[in-house]
Amino acid sequence: LSRAKAESFDALLLPGGVINPDKLRMIPEAVAFVKSFFDDGKPVAAICHGPWTIVEAGQARGRQIASWPSLKTDLRNAGAEWIDEQVVVDGNLVSSRKPDDIPAFSRAMIDLFSRNNESRKVA
Repeated sequence: LSRAKAESFDALLLPGGVINPDKLRMIPEAVAFVKSFFDDGKPVAAICHGPWTIVEAGQARGRQIASWPSLKTDLRNAGAEWIDEQVVVDGNLVSSRKPDDIPAFSRAMIDLFSRNNESRKVA
């Protein structure tokens, strides 16, 4: 992570589960890496507990975000509006709640990531 730069990537996927996102948000380099995607306006996708790192990076405020239900209070405390839907797209962020939502999440993520890729080709 110390050598990873957002400029080397087109998009970011923050996977779910409990343990990995919880550990990831405790690594300053990981948090800075996630923040840099938001700073650069690059697409980010997060599912389940993945939004924890978005909270830690200070990028939840003012956004609509779906997540595993137990993150509702964390997201609200960080200034986000927690949405209980399969998929929520808010600008360059697509988020989802749980494994049952993966088909809808995947479609929305592919759409967001491919739109970003198309705009880069035109530029």
